[in-house]
Amino acid sequence: MEPISRRHALILGGLGTVSIVAGGAGLFWTENTGFVPSAAQRFTEPMALRSVNGALQLKLTAAEGPAQIAGRHATALTYNGGLPGPTLIIRPGDRLKISVDNQLKQPTNLHVHGLHVSPDGNSDNVFVSIDPGSSFDYEYQLPPDHPPGVYWYHPHHHGLAATQVFGGLYGAIIVEDATPIPISRDRVLVISDITLDGSGTIPAASAMDRMVGREGKLMLVNGQVSPQLSARPGERERWRIINACAARYLRLRLDGQQLQLLGIDSGRFPQPQDVTEVVLAPGNRADLLVTGVAGTASFQTLPFDRGAAMGMMDGTRPSSTTVNLATFIVAGPPATPAAVPTQPQPRDLRNSTVDDRRELTFAMGMGASGMSMGSGGNMMGFTIDGKEFDPARIDTIVRGGTIEEWTLTNTSPMDHPVHLHVWPMQIVERAGAAVNSVLWQDVVNVPAMSSIRVRIAFDDFTGKTVYHCHILDHEDGGMMGIVNAA
Repeated sequence: MEPISRRHALILGGLGTVSIVAGGAGLFWTENTGFVPSAAQRFTEPMALRSVNGALQLKLTAAEGPAQIAGRHATALTYNGGLPGPTLIIRPGDRLKISVDNQLKQPTNLHVHGLHVSPDGNSDNVFVSIDPGSSFDYEYQLPPDHPPGVYWYHPHHHGLAATQVFGGLYGAIIVEDATPIPISRDRVLVISDITLDGSGTIPAASAMDRMVGREGKLMLVNGQVSPQLSARPGERERWRIINACAARYLRLRLDGQQLQLLGIDSGRFPQPQDVTEVVLAPGNRADLLVTGVAGTASFQTLPFDRGAAMGMMDGTRPSSTTVNLATFIVAGPPATPAAVPTQPQPRDLRNSTVDDRRELTFAMGMGASGMSMGSGGNMMGFTIDGKEFDPARIDTIVRGGTIEEWTLTNTSPMDHPVHLHVWPMQIVERAGAAVNSVLWQDVVNVPAMSSIRVRIAFDDFTGKTVYHCHILDHEDGGMMGIVNAA
């Protein structure tokens, strides 16, 4: 199947009807790695840790060692020995305390992706560096009106983020709704990819991997390959889906089933949206209702055209393979579907006064970052406004409590998913066309050679944090800037 054109995809939402039908898939292998996953397994989820009396406290040990991946013994990076790490379930207004113990051979840190919390001190401070053998105590205070939804955590040490996330360091965070949504079942699906050799270890990334953004040869759902899920006809499940891939885009389909999208990232739609597919850039999350229809369905990711970098002489393009992620078996006596929930009305900045406007330009070029394109020895740089990341430089200064409009312009031949920490973004314009719905995300895909316009309310917190491309190899290569809210 040919990759879907970005002109015909409703990026990061997948709203409406798409008539493309996927063929059979299963695992995919671009080369023989020697690692053989086990047969399909029953769907399982990571251990869940839930807050009690407004608080959740835990220890996360980051280490390289034995792990169960695809039903086999392997060596990977894990939190508390699991891949993914434990799921953290909290509520608005809660206090979350995480002690990170670094047993890796390199420094690390922790980012609570999408949470609207302070970027300072021992909160969501990406400038913290935890040395090997050391630990650091994080503490996050969620506001009482924090948006419910699905979030995640992962390392964010500059220069090492791609290697550590690709290696297995990630886990889900769920912020519960004030009023529970009526469903038959709640599931967490952390989707990731990894490459393992015949000995079950992760090979070093190539120069091409670092230039394009590494995509693993093995697709995982909660560390499993093609697990089986089951439900009765009419049961309505809630699937919290996280794209924890370092670079891969997910174009998700579950043909034959009824799908309704509650929202992307921390954003909720005014009403649940009927969808046939959902596209998630790296770092995006989907909050999806699935109502079972009798039969067996394949949960798949289909090809998505995210562009190609200069120097890809073999014609290969990333995110270009159909993969069967899981099998959904719906059988048994019918159940009565739960009521479709009433959505909270999202904030809308389209008619708000804008205090400042600015443009950020994301580019790929030659000769800046020291990343080899191949045997020719050419070098590739990743920049924002012509500059690579410098931890000593403040790139953008904003005033706390103001609303800004940012134009995100991509001059490169590849898509760049742009992530802003702490403050979500409302998308107001795509490729010159106004967005006629309320659409909030913290990762916004900017297609190649195009622009996206967003509005941001810099509320509640001050301090220094970052915005960057969430193709993590591009972030590590320099496509990141520092914003200071004063």
